[in-house]
Amino acid sequence: MNTHQLLVLSATALLALNASANTEHSATHHAVTDQDIAHQRQNLAINTENKGFGPQSPRDIDSVLGNNDIVFSQAPAYSQMNLCNIHFHKNAEHKGGEFTQYAGNGDGHGYQSGYQYSGHLSEAELAPVAHEICPSAHGSLYPGDTIELHYVHSSAQVSPGPTLGSCLSEAINNPQLRVETQVFVLVNDEQAEDFIRLTEHGTVNGFQQALNIPTNTGKAVQYAGSTTGPSYNEKASPFQVSWSVRPQVAKVNINTVGKWCEGNVFEEDHAHGVRNLVVNPALLSPIK
Repeated sequence: MNTHQLLVLSATALLALNASANTEHSATHHAVTDQDIAHQRQNLAINTENKGFGPQSPRDIDSVLGNNDIVFSQAPAYSQMNLCNIHFHKNAEHKGGEFTQYAGNGDGHGYQSGYQYSGHLSEAELAPVAHEICPSAHGSLYPGDTIELHYVHSSAQVSPGPTLGSCLSEAINNPQLRVETQVFVLVNDEQAEDFIRLTEHGTVNGFQQALNIPTNTGKAVQYAGSTTGPSYNEKASPFQVSWSVRPQVAKVNINTVGKWCEGNVFEEDHAHGVRNLVVNPALLSPIK
């Protein structure tokens, strides 16, 4: 198998962090039962038992629970890596901090599930907007919605671009990956954070960098995990990721999110689905 074929295969597999487009557009919208979610988790346990999979994501960042003993080298600080992709999920994939309100089981394919901002918003912040924001087959975004933004970094010599394939290069098909994570709540407020600014990027000290990752939303919880996305609800991700998840939620102007969806270098135009929260201790790394 030649280098190009390997690159294509690796890029295809890594797309699970963004959630596959086929899964997104074929998913149904009815809510599944608690038993359905339990069945998915049972299948995940069966499909991973004694097979050597490393720790998985997403997780409850308020819990130190975890006894997966697969250890891998922590990725460098994001300032010493290259930003390769930015995307976001509707509702937080992780639980903890200020995002602990369960959105429900959803459709079983990653939509209408996850975790929401548990704080209070004013009537003005929740006022409807006049047009659809980031519409997709699974609906638009609305004031009061929660999103989890992933700034994905790679040890490969790459530039920011669409899909997780941008995190690979012909020289490195198995780079170290780090995801800097920030949860936002969308508000109808021009004084809130500007999503366009939050996703600006450029070169700093020779590395491709996100220039405005929030620094005022609490000390990030760092842990060893994996790629995410609903395609891994019943199987494990084989990819190793160093995660940094900030516990506090920031408010962002929903109209700037809509503007970003209309055109960006990452070719992102809608929110992705979420993977079920991983709760099996055998699939979680301990947080120290």
